[in-house]
Amino acid sequence: MKISLCLLTFNELAGCKNDIPQIKKIATRFDEIYAIDGGSKDGTVEYLKKENITTHIQLEKGLNAAVHYGLEKCTTDAIIFFHPKGTVPVSDIIKFNILFEKGFEFIIASRNIKKARNEEDDKIFRPRKWAVKALAIFAFILFKKNKQKIIWDVLHGFRGITKNAYAKMHLIDKELMTIDIEMISRAYKLKIQSIEFPTTESFRLEGKTHFKAIPTGFKILGYI
Repeated sequence: MKISLCLLTFNELAGCKNDIPQIKKIATRFDEIYAIDGGSKDGTVEYLKKENITTHIQLEKGLNAAVHYGLEKCTTDAIIFFHPKGTVPVSDIIKFNILFEKGFEFIIASRNIKKARNEEDDKIFRPRKWAVKALAIFAFILFKKNKQKIIWDVLHGFRGITKNAYAKMHLIDKELMTIDIEMISRAYKLKIQSIEFPTTESFRLEGKTHFKAIPTGFKILGYI
C-alpha cells in the first residue's frame, strides 16, 4: 500500500521546528510528504519550503477545507494527517503503516484509551477530555451498527484513512470544522474497518489552540 503523510499547519513554526527533523528521519516510510497550510504568518511556510516540504496554501478557510484539500493532493492509497505542534510523538506516525497493512481503513491516534495520555490527565478538572468522551458516547449510541467498538477520541486530528474509505464517506461540506466527528459518524454508519491506538499528548510548544472549546463544541453539536 502506498501512503502519504499530510501535515496540516497554521502558524506552527515552533512545532514544525521540533517535529520536521524527526519526520525526515522516517521519510522513507512514506511515498509522499506534503503540507496544507491555512495561511500562516509566522514563518511556517518559509520553514517548510526550506526543509523541502511541498506546501499547498488552502484557498478556503477551516479544518474541513484543509482535510478535503489534503485528500485532493493525495496520489497514494491512504493518507495520514499530522498536526506538527510538538504535542505527540512523531514516532507514532509509522504505527499507521502497520495498521493499514493489516486491513484497517480508518485509524485514530487516541488520547483517551488505555496506555494513552491526554494533556489534561495531570489535572483534577479535565473539561476537554470529558467533553470528548461524552461526545464519543453520544456518537456511538446514535450511529453505530451491529457490534462495532466505540471510538473514544472523536476529535483528534492525528488520524489516517484510505482514499476508498474517504470516498465512501462522501464528506462534502468544506465550510465547517466538524470533519473529525463527521468521519467517526460515517465510519460507524458505513461499517468501515476502524481502530484506535494509544498516543501520548503533551502541551503545545507555543501558541494557543485554534479550536476553542465552547464555540467548537456548539458547532459540533449543531452538526450532530
